[in-house]
Amino acid sequence: MRTFFAIILIVEIIAFFCSDALAFDDEDWQYWGTVNASCKISEGWKLDLEEEARWGDDMHNPYYNHTDAGFAYSGLADWFDLSLNYRHIKEEKSNDWKTEYRPHVNGTIKWKLWDFSFSDRSRFEFRERQDSDEVWQYRNKLSLKPPLSLTKYKIQPYIADETFFDSDSKELNRNRLYSGISFNIFKQLKGDIYYLWQRSKSSSSGKWTDINAVGTKLKISF
Repeated sequence: MRTFFAIILIVEIIAFFCSDALAFDDEDWQYWGTVNASCKISEGWKLDLEEEARWGDDMHNPYYNHTDAGFAYSGLADWFDLSLNYRHIKEEKSNDWKTEYRPHVNGTIKWKLWDFSFSDRSRFEFRERQDSDEVWQYRNKLSLKPPLSLTKYKIQPYIADETFFDSDSKELNRNRLYSGISFNIFKQLKGDIYYLWQRSKSSSSGKWTDINAVGTKLKISF
């Protein structure tokens, strides 16, 4: 458990010392770094903690970080996972850091077809935003992994697509397309390297803007 909380503390300290970010151009290149720790607390139940920080302006300026904590339950069925989480977000907007409080509930359906692994996660979020109206947001993420596991590190490619819908705009206003590889570093530590293409629609101007992100994830399990 000490290692579990030490990882979260390290990323918290890095995020705390982030300086103010700039506004980013369309087609900006970014880096997203995530650390996740998962601890089994009883049969079917896990405690999950996550830290994520993002750098924009061609990966030079930190502008976003979140802390996410929640409980996941997998005892209902082999093909279904349920989790209840809370996410605390700090994001630079209009030359100032804004806070968002975001509880969310997630249901993930899993299945296989011709040995390909599929998962479909539905996420319902309540967004309480500083200096903005409260909104509900629905996110759906469909993921696909082929039946490949290369080398002793079990390198496995995957693709995923995630769509966003919120009660404010009442339309699909964001889409993320992922392509990456996951792998084992050792028994309890897994890694993930991915490319993400995100398109977002501005609520004020109606203009679509894109970002390209290179991301890494580390996940440790206890």
